[in-house]
Amino acid sequence: MSAAGEASGSAAGEDRIRLEPSWKARVGDYLARPEMRELSGFLRERRASGARIYPPGPRIFAAFDATPFDDVRVVVLGQDPYHGPGQAHGLCFSVLPGVPVPPSLGNMYKEIQRDLGIAPPDHGCLLPWAQRGVLLLNAVLTVEQGKAGAHQGKGWEGFTDHVVETLNHEREGLVFLLWGSYAQAKGRVIDPRRHKVLRTTHPSPLSAHRGFTGSGHFSAANDYLRRRGMGEIDWSLPARADVERMLAADGS
Repeated sequence: MSAAGEASGSAAGEDRIRLEPSWKARVGDYLARPEMRELSGFLRERRASGARIYPPGPRIFAAFDATPFDDVRVVVLGQDPYHGPGQAHGLCFSVLPGVPVPPSLGNMYKEIQRDLGIAPPDHGCLLPWAQRGVLLLNAVLTVEQGKAGAHQGKGWEGFTDHVVETLNHEREGLVFLLWGSYAQAKGRVIDPRRHKVLRTTHPSPLSAHRGFTGSGHFSAANDYLRRRGMGEIDWSLPARADVERMLAADGS
């Protein structure tokens, strides 16, 4: 995926949008809206001024590439990408192999071990989860180096709200993991009669002890999916070398 027709379809029209086909069929029209063309212009201007934007252009829509629409079983909502060099690769909470595991992800691994008895892996790449049906979606899909939240309020939120609304209306029996007040506000449109909505504090070290730790969300998600006959999520992760081979095959 390129990054500016990339982000919005630009003035050239929807045929320029590089989005996984099943997602493009459902949310592609949104990317042609005026506010998304404005976002595209903003991204071009920031690059022209020398700003380092993460993730790299081809990875902006990586969450959709890894988890096609009909494969989604669980949705994890994040806020915006990591803003350090080499960290963000398009999946919320995830970093590439070799990048130190961020504290929030470390707390997620600890809760999985407490909840399911699965030992933490030797890396922070969550691509295998995404390929198993976990949509790892940030509310804002780009950021600038060293500037957390730099692209908030520029248009991404409307697009990702549309994604959540589309999942809510067109799918049934999904699990939404809403960690922290930001994710919970974004998930207000989700119909709890159609989906399982699990809420607690963010896994950040500042708040994990106030609800996330001990929440049992990973086993609860699997219990719900199993009861609906949708199959459990395997929350274990392969070793780093195996994930590196997956990324190489994926072109990342």
